Order: sequence, then structure tokens, then C-alpha cells
Amino acid sequence: MKSNSSKKYSWQTALAQAITDPEELLELLNLDKNFLKSAQQASREFPLKVPRSFIARMDKSNINDPLLKQVLPIQAELEVIEGYDQDPLNEKQFNPIPGLLHKYHGRVLLTFTGTCGINCRYCFRRHFAYEENNPGSAGWEKALFYIKEDSSISEVILSGGDPLVATDTTLKTLTEKLTQIPHIKRLRIHSRMPIVLPERITQEFISAITASNLKTIMVVHCNHPREINAEVKHAIQSLTQSGVSLLNQTVLLKDVNDKVDTLIELSEKLFETGIQPYYLHVLDKVQGAAHFDLNLELARKLHWGMAQRLSGYLVPKLVCEQPGAPAKLPLESWEFCTD
Repeated sequence: MKSNSSKKYSWQTALAQAITDPEELLELLNLDKNFLKSAQQASREFPLKVPRSFIARMDKSNINDPLLKQVLPIQAELEVIEGYDQDPLNEKQFNPIPGLLHKYHGRVLLTFTGTCGINCRYCFRRHFAYEENNPGSAGWEKALFYIKEDSSISEVILSGGDPLVATDTTLKTLTEKLTQIPHIKRLRIHSRMPIVLPERITQEFISAITASNLKTIMVVHCNHPREINAEVKHAIQSLTQSGVSLLNQTVLLKDVNDKVDTLIELSEKLFETGIQPYYLHVLDKVQGAAHFDLNLELARKLHWGMAQRLSGYLVPKLVCEQPGAPAKLPLESWEFCTD
């Protein structure tokens, strides 16, 4: 029988062993070395990082595998495309103090860490100045004071990076401090870790985020049905049994999930796993990810195709973000999608 200590650090070991070398990734998947030079060049701009357990869900010898496409650096990332920006949501404008973004009424977002368990090539914060938003202990106290002084804030969102890269002790300490602020009702955590590194969801972690009077919501990020395996299902079950509400955000990505059948299978599998389909995002126009983008007409047709074949609660909201808008903008206009 394994000790509690070995369980505690198993996710950290898995994270430390994530693949960061493009050559090793190509070798593991039996892919042509002709892709290596461009992968190395793009990885210098935005590093490759992918857990081995996620790689194990990919098809070998298939450069078009939808999970691989989300993580493999390619030459197209180095092209400067007009209309795409390093800060597509103008987040600097909503960054009043290091580590805190206040874009929407009633909630603030803490960029809790600049590190992720996986580096998604379409990430809208791939150019974000995390080094300027890592305030240290004193800086986090300033962020907490900001929250305390604004009674209109009822929800705190932990993002990043990925907040689950932080230790359980760090997460528990922050949760306890938020609990002491009377007007805070909800703690929302955005993380890809339950999907790409389900080992992270330990009982110690669950205790750290639920040992308070706050309602805990976790928004996971899954783009393709093959991302969900038995280990992911077990992790999600542990969260739901502990009273954590689970929602999912999907980003529409060319050649990854731009088929109605794929999106329907994803929604069905998410709900079966215990996760509520929540948002279907069009791509934020970040420089380096233009090759993933879909036009709005196709996005709406895909969404309408889902709506025609799924129960309403399985159809996520189709949205985009615009700098300065008071909320995410709905794109669910189907007037041209009649048969």
C-alpha cells in the first residue's frame, strides 16, 4: 500500500516529467523528423509543455491528431498576422495592481501563477507579462485588500497560468483569507489540470478548496472528447462528490473540433462525466494562433448544428470576448442557418 506522502507528490512528479523537448515528443509519437526544425523554432517563442499522460491519449504516427494539434509548436505560429495581437483582450487596461484583473462587475480574477500543466498553442495569454503579475506575499495582501475594499465583488476567480500548479497549502491559505471577507460568496477556479493531469485532483487538494463557507466552482477546459479518459472521469467524480460545481469551456479550433459530430460527442461525454457544458468560445485573436481561427459564420453553423440535435442543457453558449465589453458577447444568431 502506498503511503500518503507518495500520493501527495505523484502529481508533482508527473508535472516535472512533462515533455518540453519537441524532438522527444516526435519520437514518442513516431512522427516524421521533418517537423522538428519548425517545432523547435516555434517552441523558442512559446515553450512546448505537455504531460505524458495526455500524450498517451494521442494516436501515434498521426500528425493530424486533434490532441497533438493543440500542443505541437508549428511554423505558422511565427507568422505575424494582421488583426491578431499579443494582448487581444487589452487586459493591461484592467490590471490595477499586480496579480489582479478586474474586467467585469462583481468579480475579479487573480493570475495566481504564470505556469501551466500544459502549454496550449492557442492560449490567449501566451504573451502575458506574468513576471509583472507575480507580486509575492506582500503583493497578494494588496490584492486581498483591494477585494476587501470593494463590496460589489462577490466572486473571486483563480486563473493564470493554472492555479492548480500551486501547492495545496497555498490554495488553502488563500481560500481561508477569502472566507474572511464578508461579501465574497463564491470561489471560481479555472483549470485545465483535471483534464490533462487528473492526478492533481487529490483529497488534500479537494479539502483545501472546499474547507470554507464559499461556494466552489471549477471551470475546466476540454476541447475534444478523446481528452476524457477513465482517470479524468475518476478525478471529476471526486470533485462532484465533494460538492464542487463543474463547468466546461471549449475553444473552437480549426482541424481540432470544427465538426458538429465532434462537438456533440464532446457535450455528451462531458455531461456523462459530471461536467456541465458552459461556453463555446470563438478564438481570441492572439498573435501566434491565427491558424486555429474559424470565421463567425462557421462558428454559428456549428453551434446551430448542435442545437438541432441536443437537449438545450447540453448546448454551451457560443460567445466571444471584446476588450472593454461588460460581459462575454453571445453569438447565438441562427437566422441564416435555416435548412
